[in-house]
Amino acid sequence: MIADIISTAGYKVGRFSSPHLHCYEERFTINGREISPARLLSYLQQVEERLLSWPGSDFPTEFEILTAIAFLYFKDEKVDLAVLEVGMGGLYDSTNVIQPLVSVITGIDYDHMDILGDTIEEIAYNKAGIIKAGVPIIIGPMPAQAEKVIAVYAEKLKAPLVRSANIKVEQFHAPDLRGQVINLTSSYFKLRQQRFTLQGDFQLHNLACAVSAVEILLTEGFAVKAEDLTGTLAKLKLPGRLEVLCTDPLVIGDVAHNPQGAEALSHALQELLPDRKRVLVCGMLDDKDRAAILKYIGPRSNLAVFTRPLGQRSQNWHEIGALWRKQFPEKSCYELESITAAVKKGLEILSGDDYLLITGSFYVLDEARNYFQNI
Repeated sequence: MIADIISTAGYKVGRFSSPHLHCYEERFTINGREISPARLLSYLQQVEERLLSWPGSDFPTEFEILTAIAFLYFKDEKVDLAVLEVGMGGLYDSTNVIQPLVSVITGIDYDHMDILGDTIEEIAYNKAGIIKAGVPIIIGPMPAQAEKVIAVYAEKLKAPLVRSANIKVEQFHAPDLRGQVINLTSSYFKLRQQRFTLQGDFQLHNLACAVSAVEILLTEGFAVKAEDLTGTLAKLKLPGRLEVLCTDPLVIGDVAHNPQGAEALSHALQELLPDRKRVLVCGMLDDKDRAAILKYIGPRSNLAVFTRPLGQRSQNWHEIGALWRKQFPEKSCYELESITAAVKKGLEILSGDDYLLITGSFYVLDEARNYFQNI
């Protein structure tokens, strides 16, 4: 949202995000346009050449190499602003070598616990690592114990703490599959009956964070008008987030892969389709809290088809079926290793007014989206 709003205002904006759905080029964009495969290869070769003389055995990770490429690309292209998404946590993340104009923490929940810590406080401390001395930090809704950690960290560094709740974003009427209509009130902007193409209450919180960041950028000399905001919100697209993949029958895809994402997805679908049941097609990596995710997406699912995301991190994909049978013994499930076969099975067992929900992993959405784009 931040990148698109500033781009619409006429600036050259680089965006580095992760992970990707279909290809690595998606991670590097300038004004929404992906880097070319040839350009990406050129930067990979540059980084590889430097790494030939890398000292010691602590070799850079894939994400660290991609971060280096993003910095090279944005430097060469002389962008006016770079919007960087942290890979994991913050404190030790490779993106954290920058000195930002503004930092944003949209929320905090249990995820990547093997790396970030077992408690909300530990995870919050790791995420607070992106806070820099004197640089504003924007925070979205989060547990009180997490916010306390952030506030202490910010105070220590004399970083102004800005709560996104200061931006008032409300639905004007009930959302539908085309998006939402909202009212937004902030210090600089007042939008009424504004079309907002992204679904879910959580996107209203994200929007409040984005507008908070834009207002900080206004104080740094960026010029953004209300029409830049309205034009952006009416055409935003976010593949893999409450995305309608097919209308007949209705198929919705979402990459929710942690409990927080699954809870937000469940709430959004209950608001959008309150009277409709669904068939679930789901695949999750072994290191995810699969039982907690099922707790949110299982109750309104009549049946489930479990599949295997690609890669070595899904060797125990069968375990999810056992978890399902334990949590929902009255509901049947199928297990098909092939993602495409699982999608076809899900479509086959749809009945009545059911819709199909495909979720659990970027890897699953990658193949599922390709399937529907090619039929």
